[in-house]
Amino acid sequence: MAADVDQSVKPVAAEDGLEQSVAAGDQQHAQESKPCEVTATALAAYRVRKVSSDAVIIQSDHGGPEKLPPDPLEGPGRVVPVIDAAATWISTELEEFKDKVRGEKAGGVMTVRRGNVVTVRVPTRPDGTCICWDFATDTYDIGFGVYFEWTSVTDTEITVLVSESSDEEDEEDTEAPPVQGDIERGTKDFSCSDLEEILPVYRKDSHLEVQSGSHKYPGQGVYLLKFDNSYSIWRHKTLYYQVNNSS
Repeated sequence: MAADVDQSVKPVAAEDGLEQSVAAGDQQHAQESKPCEVTATALAAYRVRKVSSDAVIIQSDHGGPEKLPPDPLEGPGRVVPVIDAAATWISTELEEFKDKVRGEKAGGVMTVRRGNVVTVRVPTRPDGTCICWDFATDTYDIGFGVYFEWTSVTDTEITVLVSESSDEEDEEDTEAPPVQGDIERGTKDFSCSDLEEILPVYRKDSHLEVQSGSHKYPGQGVYLLKFDNSYSIWRHKTLYYQVNNSS
């Protein structure tokens, strides 16, 4: 009887030894792989951003940008200031805002035709530190985004450009329903290497609430405020907007 007991105990002891060996191996493997995990975490705190055709920087979440070593094929590179995030907010005082815009000089009322994109170009001013904007629409929503173009400013006049649709034929209304995170077609173009995205173009419920925001100058250049109605092949949008530079 005692021999039976001993025989039954031995396999258990051997199994325990195997489990301990496996556990030790797992622990050793975890210790060996730990430096890789730390490295991945450390790299996650940085994001590589191409600033222009001859510059690449690593922009840290904990400080300013750091220039990568020069690449003989890409040129010496250059470092630009870190671009702050834009601040945005909404207001329900639609009618009050529309009445105010009708009497303001730093803004206006316009019709963004179906399929079109209106770009309001706002140069930075020597006596300013940030840009502020507000807008609303009648009845329907509209796409909106903000970009910044690094360029020398010689004229501080605000200008409006209209990108017209190539299709002017009347079609039935097939306007797509709003989708969370849906970036509108025709505005995400980064062919210009000196163009920075401040806010990607998203459809805004500007017919329900006044959409407002501000952004601190990253340097000298021109802001591009895009009002995008390219997704609509039937409806024109009445836009009320105002924009100004603040010190």
